Amino acid sequence: MAPHFNKYRYMKIALIGYGKMGKMIEQIAVSRGHEIVSIIDVDNQDDFDSEAFASADVAIEFTTPTAAYGNFKKAFKKNVKVVSGSTGWMKEHGDDVRRMCTDEGQTLFWASNFSIGVAIFSAVNRYLAKIMNDFPQYDVHMEETHHIHKIDAPSGTAITLAEDIIGNIDRKTEWVKGQEGAPYDAATLRVDSLRRGEVPGIHTIRYDSPADCITITHDAHSRQGFALGAVLAAEYTNEHKGLLTISDMFKF
Repeated sequence: MAPHFNKYRYMKIALIGYGKMGKMIEQIAVSRGHEIVSIIDVDNQDDFDSEAFASADVAIEFTTPTAAYGNFKKAFKKNVKVVSGSTGWMKEHGDDVRRMCTDEGQTLFWASNFSIGVAIFSAVNRYLAKIMNDFPQYDVHMEETHHIHKIDAPSGTAITLAEDIIGNIDRKTEWVKGQEGAPYDAATLRVDSLRRGEVPGIHTIRYDSPADCITITHDAHSRQGFALGAVLAAEYTNEHKGLLTISDMFKF
């Protein structure tokens, strides 16, 4: 079941990263009655040490894979909870972040995608993969499309979806990045990445057999769903602690 987000309480929010997503998060947070007390971007990193930042209940962080981990540590130093949508840091720093949240009392809500629609899509993906485990005639592959400014490929959302498939289909052992003309082992899940225009994000999963094809797709119309989800996650984080994920907020 989804939590009752209409019962949130007023929060002081800090924004770390003030690009398109940060500005949209600001608009939605203010519209929901919250206050933005600090905005930190690349040109004012000293503000991590400000009283304004330390007064925040939650910091919402959307930056880059190389900056995210350092931002977490700076926020934790001030005992500010963090909601982050930055991807690409988990492999190198995941263990340390888990330690800080479990042993040192810090709080991080991390998700590769905050869209409510993607949370629902992810639940459908897991359920479909469980069914398909018993039907080996269907091979599965994934395609994700994003705007040309996106640096990482595959997307963090695609990786999360792929890992959920691998966790539920015994015949798939790992995902691999799609490469034109490359051969693929039957035990791998191919993830193709396309970069086109200003596409907010499209994720398609296909199960293909000699008889037919089953396809599920999530197609984001704008970044607004991601921004709203991040604010909802901040409202949830304000009332909880530890290392949190979408599966904690949505009990599908």
